[in-house]
Amino acid sequence: MSVTERRRERVRGALSARLASVVVVVEAVNRRHNVSAILRSAEAFGLHEVHLVTGSFKPSHGAARGAERWLELHRYGSVEACLAGLKQRGMTVWVADLSDDACTPEEVPVDGPLAVLFGSELTGVSDSARALADGVVSVPMRGLTESLNVSVAAACTLHRLAERRRVHLGGGDLDPTRQEAFYAAWLEREAVAEAGTRARVG
Repeated sequence: MSVTERRRERVRGALSARLASVVVVVEAVNRRHNVSAILRSAEAFGLHEVHLVTGSFKPSHGAARGAERWLELHRYGSVEACLAGLKQRGMTVWVADLSDDACTPEEVPVDGPLAVLFGSELTGVSDSARALADGVVSVPMRGLTESLNVSVAAACTLHRLAERRRVHLGGGDLDPTRQEAFYAAWLEREAVAEAGTRARVG
């Protein structure tokens, strides 16, 4: 069974609304489930890139629900190398952390490209990441709980930033060339999967 035209249109529509100018950085998150949940949120909110400073990582399929197939994943051995590359692309870097001078997701400037870094559940973002960051973002909390699970904090933060950036731009901003490359890779994966199914059925 070949890919239907309806599914092709759905994928093209999603790619046309993608944001390349809001990217996610995940630094040393210890629990695979949490990283996978961040991937799922990033994809659901129409982001395209996730940068992992985590060493080896395989998504937890229950939490990710296949979101990794729809994202560009980049891996780094150090946070310095990761953030240097993003800054060279003109991105401001925001670390998600608790701080007296933190901005809320409503206050972070979205008139230019930005990266948001989420740190370890146990120790938060590293000193190196803080030193390299342009600012701190934190989700306002009105209850007695002092912090959120990192994947929940990421979902709250990324949703608002993505929506505000998309309004500022008037839509997505993933380059058409990258859209076509991703679309072609998707079609190739579908063809391989279909061939495998036919081979099993005989």
